Amino acid sequence: MISKKMEGMVANSSAIRAMFEEGTRLAKIYGAENVYDFSLGNPNVPAPKAVKEAIIELLEKEDSLVLHGYTNSNAGYEDVRQAVADSLNERFGTKFAAKNITMTVGAAGGLNVILKTLLNPGDEVITFAPYFGEYRSYTNHFDGVLVAISPNTVDFQPKLDEFEEKITPKTKAVIVNTPNNPTGVVYSEETIKKMAAIMEAKQKEFGTEIYLISDEPYRELAYDGVEVPYLTKYYANTIVGYSYSKSLSLPGERIGYLVIPDEVTESEKVIAAANVANRILGFVNAPTLQQKVVAKCLNEKTDISYYDRNRETLYNGLKEMGFECVKPQGAFYLFVKSPIEDDKAFCNEAKKYNILIVPGSSFGCPGYVRIAYCVAYETIVNSLPKFKELAAVYK
Repeated sequence: MISKKMEGMVANSSAIRAMFEEGTRLAKIYGAENVYDFSLGNPNVPAPKAVKEAIIELLEKEDSLVLHGYTNSNAGYEDVRQAVADSLNERFGTKFAAKNITMTVGAAGGLNVILKTLLNPGDEVITFAPYFGEYRSYTNHFDGVLVAISPNTVDFQPKLDEFEEKITPKTKAVIVNTPNNPTGVVYSEETIKKMAAIMEAKQKEFGTEIYLISDEPYRELAYDGVEVPYLTKYYANTIVGYSYSKSLSLPGERIGYLVIPDEVTESEKVIAAANVANRILGFVNAPTLQQKVVAKCLNEKTDISYYDRNRETLYNGLKEMGFECVKPQGAFYLFVKSPIEDDKAFCNEAKKYNILIVPGSSFGCPGYVRIAYCVAYETIVNSLPKFKELAAVYK
């Protein structure tokens, strides 16, 4: 028998992954070109040319025993961590050193590392709906309790009044994700400042440490000149988790990092614990070849004009059909209001037209659906007549 904890996790397994698998099934029946799979945030823009060049150069010039071996520290290669720190310092005016960086197995690995580092059984982790559904699984894995703030469906900025009410002496961490999956909304600087002030006041009131964990896989995907605030500037107990999955189109390479600044309370202990957590969770260290690759590509960027064209075409097309949606400022998702209250029923109806979308209830926000537009432009264009047929069902 599997564990009781895993029984629950299996029963609530990712709707996103299930829809992706459904897309594979339908493609075999109808042909991939006739299936409009918007289920998974899998980048469709190739990695920059410099990534391939870096891999070839490293394989040809580096000692393979070093390149494919364990790193001396579970935090990763020191030169790579220093390069990441230098890049962040240049971009955001920070003062990080190699010691403040822990290379991780993507942002997901980083989140698990920092939650393992911080949580005691029964500790509460607050996040804002709609949120990435795996936050609940990650928190439960370490016997924490996820507390979700209800969604503000006007503009999807966090409900700070409810946030303030739900912080308790058991609150250990707050996870924010901006640009947000699934809405594409960027939390404004005003929002971040107010959030930080609330957390500072609650720390003083309860005499506890409350950590702000910024989950940032979509940081580089922002449109129309929108600025994404770098959160360590606003709140001392901030820890950043980053991934190159989207910024360099490397989701399968599982490479990212944590930033644990000196300003974090007892930062040396937190850093040491995170490095141990990296090992005992079974990661040991982040993929060594990919550490070296991203260090050579820190100034490279994915061409987001491709996603921007998809965003504009799909958003404008759906709006013309009568669908309601807040225009995303970042990431590559539309979060669309379902024309019926039952978002899962709407997703099932969409499948009749070979349109695969994910119910908002998977993100703690029923009544909406997520559409991932990181697909071929042709998929966007060819799907619009099918969306029109779907819209006609509800008129």
